[in-house]
Amino acid sequence: MGGRQRQRCRRERYTGLGVDVVEGYAKVVDPWTVEIARKDGTTQRLTTRAIVIAAGAEPFVPQIAGLEGSGYLTSDTMWDALAAFPPAPPRVLVLGGGPIGCELSHALARLGSGVTQVEMGARILPREDGDAAEVVAAAMQRDGVTILTGHQAVRCEPGEPSVPGHQGRAHAIVVMHNGAEKRIEFDVLIAAVGRNARLSGFGLEELGIEVGRVVQTNGYLQTKFPNILAAGDVVGPYQFTHTASHQAWFAAVNALFGDFKLFKVDYRVIPWATFTDPEVARVGLSEAEAAAQGIAVEVTRFELHELDRAITDSATAGFVKVLTKPGKDTILGATIVGAGGGDLLTEFVLAMKYSLGLNKILGTIHTYPTMGEANKSAAGEWKRTHAPAAVLRWVQKFHTWRRG
Repeated sequence: MGGRQRQRCRRERYTGLGVDVVEGYAKVVDPWTVEIARKDGTTQRLTTRAIVIAAGAEPFVPQIAGLEGSGYLTSDTMWDALAAFPPAPPRVLVLGGGPIGCELSHALARLGSGVTQVEMGARILPREDGDAAEVVAAAMQRDGVTILTGHQAVRCEPGEPSVPGHQGRAHAIVVMHNGAEKRIEFDVLIAAVGRNARLSGFGLEELGIEVGRVVQTNGYLQTKFPNILAAGDVVGPYQFTHTASHQAWFAAVNALFGDFKLFKVDYRVIPWATFTDPEVARVGLSEAEAAAQGIAVEVTRFELHELDRAITDSATAGFVKVLTKPGKDTILGATIVGAGGGDLLTEFVLAMKYSLGLNKILGTIHTYPTMGEANKSAAGEWKRTHAPAAVLRWVQKFHTWRRG
C-alpha cells in the first residue's frame, strides 16, 4: 500500500468514528484558537476549550558530507521508494544499529537484498543487554546482514549503481574504523539513527510554551496552559506507539474533565519490543541498568532450547531472563529473546503492574505445548534456587524413617 493510500485509509477510519478531519498545517495562535492553512489554499480558524499537541516525531538525519545528494531514505519515506526495486534493491546500506535499523536490516535481507548495517557504537541494540543483542546479531548475520559495529560514516560519494536508471546520485559511503577508511557501495541508503520530536511550526514558542527535546508538560500532560496538552512522541519520554496510545487516553480525559478531576499518567511499567527474528522484548530493568543504578538483583534465566514447543517449531534461539529482588520473587525486570517475545512479555507486564511475583506465575497452569510455558519454566528455575533446604532435609529424613 502506497503512502497516499495509507493516508486515505487513516482519514476514512477517523471520519467513520465521527471525527472531523481537516487536512492542512495548524498553528496555535492563542490558547483557545488554532489557525489551519488548508491544502486547498484557504485558511480556517477554530476556537476550542482544549488543544492536544500530538505531532509525533520525524527521523533524525545525521550530518554526513554528501548525504543530501545520496537520495537517502528513512523509515518514513522508504515504502514508496523501494517499489522501484522489485523485488528488493540489490545493495542496501542501513545507518544505525538501534531497533529501527535492526528491524529494517533483517526484513530487507530476508526479502533478498544484500544488506550492510553500519553502527558507530560497539554493538547493535545498545539499550538491551549484551546477551540479547548477541542472539539477534547472530540471527541477522545468518540471514545475510553484514553488521559493521565501531564504524563511523564519514561521507557519501559517487559510485557505480547496480540497478539501471539510478545514475546521478551518490552510490557509495566511506566509513572510518580503527583509523582506516572503508568504501561501501549501495543502491539504497536508509538513515535509521533515531527520531526527533516535531516541535516547530505550531506556534508553541510564540505562546511561551517551553520546548526542549520535547514539549515540556506536567504529570497530567498539561503545558503551561492547562487547556493545552501534549501526547505521544512529541512529549516523550518513550517513542512507542503503545505509549502514545496510553498517553492519548490521559490527554483526552484531562482535556474533557480536567475542571473536575485530573488523572496522572502512569509510567511505572512500560514494555517494548524489537521485531527482528528472534524478537527482543523487555519490561523494567535490564542487567546493565540495574548495575548502573546500583540496584541489587538476582538473575534467573531459562533457555528456549529446553522448551518443547520451541524445539517443535525450530525456534530455539533465545531465552527468558527475569530480574528479581535478592531472596524474593518480586519482579524488577524481564527480557525475552525469542519467537513471539513481544507476546510472551505480556505476562510479566501484568505481573509487574499488579505486583504479582514469580510464585504466582509458577502456580498458574500454562497450556502445553506453547511458547508461554517458557515464562513458567523461568519461574520454576527461580524456585529451584530458592527451595526450602531445611524443610527438604526434614522431609528426606521423614521418608527415610517411614521406609524403615
